[in-house]
Amino acid sequence: MILPEGGQCPPSPNNVFHSLKLAKIKSILVDVAMSDRTALLERITQIPGKCGGRPCIRGMRIRVVDILETLADGVAADEILEDFPDLEPADIRACLLFAAIRIDFPRLVA
Repeated sequence: MILPEGGQCPPSPNNVFHSLKLAKIKSILVDVAMSDRTALLERITQIPGKCGGRPCIRGMRIRVVDILETLADGVAADEILEDFPDLEPADIRACLLFAAIRIDFPRLVA
């Protein structure tokens, strides 16, 4: 078989279709991931006068920092949920996502 210039076979219709399907699937997954992230972040509230304006979970007086410190102390998420019956598993994920976004910024080094 003699390959065309550039050494690659032209894409077959099946390969092009497959690539388009993969691109569409990836696009859908990114959209879902972004909407999931947005929904999680909506669980974090900052209300002036409540907990000193610090980030809390769904307007309750449960601060994000308290959940993060508890996780850092090695307490399992299941145990946190038992100790705070108003919390949901998504609230803990929201705290982690909130913290990840808050620390993700570039630092310029002079």
